[in-house]
Amino acid sequence: MSVLNRSTLRRLKTLHQIPSVWEGDRRRLSAGMAQSLESDTQEDGDCIVWLDGVEGMVRAMDMVTSETGPEAMVRALLRAMEYPHSPAKPARPQKIIVRDREVQFYLRGILQDLEIAIDYVPELPLVDELFRSFQEMSSTRPPKLPPEYVELLEEKAQEIWEDAPWEMLADHQIISIEINQWDIGTLYASVMGMLGMEYGILLYRSLDSLKRFRASVLAKESFEELEEAFLGQDCLFMTFEKAEDSFDEDEDEDEIDLSDLALSEIGPSFGNVHPLEGMRPFLYEEEAIAVYFALEALHRFFRASHRQLSDDKFPSLTKRFRIPTPPAVEPKQTLSVKVETVPEVAAELFNMAQLAADDEDEEEFDDEFDDEFEDMTVPLRDDLIPKGSFFSLGMMTWERLDLLRQTAEHYQPKDIAAAGEGLPVILIQTSRPKAKELIEKIQGAGGLKGVCFNPGEDPEEGDLYDLGILQTENGNMYLFGEFTGDDPVHIEARRKWDQRCQKTKGYCGVIIARGLKGASKGNPQLGDMMALFEARSLSSEELGLGMLQLIPQFGFELE
Repeated sequence: MSVLNRSTLRRLKTLHQIPSVWEGDRRRLSAGMAQSLESDTQEDGDCIVWLDGVEGMVRAMDMVTSETGPEAMVRALLRAMEYPHSPAKPARPQKIIVRDREVQFYLRGILQDLEIAIDYVPELPLVDELFRSFQEMSSTRPPKLPPEYVELLEEKAQEIWEDAPWEMLADHQIISIEINQWDIGTLYASVMGMLGMEYGILLYRSLDSLKRFRASVLAKESFEELEEAFLGQDCLFMTFEKAEDSFDEDEDEDEIDLSDLALSEIGPSFGNVHPLEGMRPFLYEEEAIAVYFALEALHRFFRASHRQLSDDKFPSLTKRFRIPTPPAVEPKQTLSVKVETVPEVAAELFNMAQLAADDEDEEEFDDEFDDEFEDMTVPLRDDLIPKGSFFSLGMMTWERLDLLRQTAEHYQPKDIAAAGEGLPVILIQTSRPKAKELIEKIQGAGGLKGVCFNPGEDPEEGDLYDLGILQTENGNMYLFGEFTGDDPVHIEARRKWDQRCQKTKGYCGVIIARGLKGASKGNPQLGDMMALFEARSLSSEELGLGMLQLIPQFGFELE
């Protein structure tokens, strides 16, 4: 059993001891009750509470998982003593009562030097009353959606997901939706998802709110200021997230790109943000029907204007749709909804972002100069390929290569004559956001110049390596793979690589694909391949690096 440090005991003894009896307990709390308490716990968990029985106030409360040990009761108790909830003052009780014999004996062993009596009682009336109030809060909390709109809005969300408007529109390209019902005149839709970070639709109640939020985000830097800007919005929203029942235990939510997942693994969330209400993760009836009409109008607009919106330009488009109320909704009516693009607002928001970026560039000029100097002095870098990426050496047939040249989002061509069975390629697979960032880095460096394999060694261990290197057009060289010299799989892959490069007269390719977390991991399909860079296969003599040595903490450097 753990014990308190002597310094902690001395500190606790300095607290004023008050003639009070505290009730302490740990109880199971359903996910609905935890949600009422605005807890971060998504599943059922335990709630620990310490109450002052004389003052009738909660001194400390904590949510923990059911697997958390009895130490959590002590941690909450120490907070109740030293850092209680306001208006309570730091203090030490004369007596503690609990309704669990094991907890009683455990606390006696931990707190024996603090002159606190610890007794067992079968019932804790104040704690019972507190949890009854939690239950009432849970039962009176409104559902996330009115029952008659659940199926309707989930169906509309699925249609929007299949429309994939983020493949056509950036978040500054605003679409207005004129409804003129339910105290809503025009909603201004901003599409999230082009960056592969968060997918959804924001429906602003006014252009002023939208512009204020963008200006605030561009001007603020601290987390607190960004949070204030977020809560200052006036909008309805629909966002997509991975369904709770499809998470793996060891999966990092931040690394998931929803576009890599099956439709069955994705679910919508609806809510409202208002400067005076804050963020509310549910919709009332009038909000739900307004969101239904807005999403249905957007779905029809995307379907009717897909070709025009797919161009790089953001054209001026206007459509009118007559949308009837769904069968489950009364009264029956048909609403005329006007949907149009707002290019002038898109240009204003884009210019606003560009000005902020220019100011940031000026502030970071010295840092960029240092980076350029570093580029000139470091022969081999390892900051290009995202950590955790999958990569392999292989070959793509000429027929499949022709298809990829037409479908890839980015294609760097070379004049390559088809020879042999196909083009030797390096495949780099990562998440969609990281793939986009990688492509942009290569583009920013002028494109890809070549691929090389260069010898390296670990002088401490005597190990030899075959180092995969990418060289960009600005001369930078980046490590993409370290292959041990005695790996039979790599030896055979290198032999085939060299043979194929001879047949293509020294040409090869690098394919960047998404889907690291999805079903296509290690075997991306054409739709997952985002970029094809055709380049030269360079010899180690052409690079002129010689034997590179592994230096601990610094990677491979010149000998």
